[in-house]
Amino acid sequence: MRRFTAILMAICVLGGACAMAPPARADDPAFVTLGGGWFDLNRKQKEAGEFRAEYWSDYKLWFLHPFAGAMLTTTDSGYGYAGLRADLFFGRRWVVSGAEAVGAYARGDGKNLGDVLEFRSEAEFAYRFDDRGRLGLAFYHISNAGFGKINPGTEILSLFYAIPLGPGTPGPDD
Repeated sequence: MRRFTAILMAICVLGGACAMAPPARADDPAFVTLGGGWFDLNRKQKEAGEFRAEYWSDYKLWFLHPFAGAMLTTTDSGYGYAGLRADLFFGRRWVVSGAEAVGAYARGDGKNLGDVLEFRSEAEFAYRFDDRGRLGLAFYHISNAGFGKINPGTEILSLFYAIPLGPGTPGPDD
């Protein structure tokens, strides 16, 4: 529970920093993101490989961007989700992002997360290429937030690449 609280606090701080940050220097395009990593890395009860695909919209709600995705594990668990994300740019190359989502989890042969309804909190750190593509690490937590009879939650560490679906709108530093 302490880890979840720490992750949640980090996401809230990042979200607050994004809210107070100046607007990004440029508007990025929509992205298709592919990633893979390690499911249940902290608990080692039902460790598995994790693969995900996401669509990050270029539509903006103030500083937030909608996104949707699906995750599959090597133990046949699946998770479909949608939510909002925020980017904080450090120069042209470095991007720190936070995301919150809600979705449906199917256990398969994997870990019992306690409910179909699951929430996802994520922090990302990425390098941004000239074409606006991003290569980064994502750390996220999935939990039913106490809605289920049990709430073990899980953490995932994932390497991802975000493929831009257009050039975006150049800013003064691009």
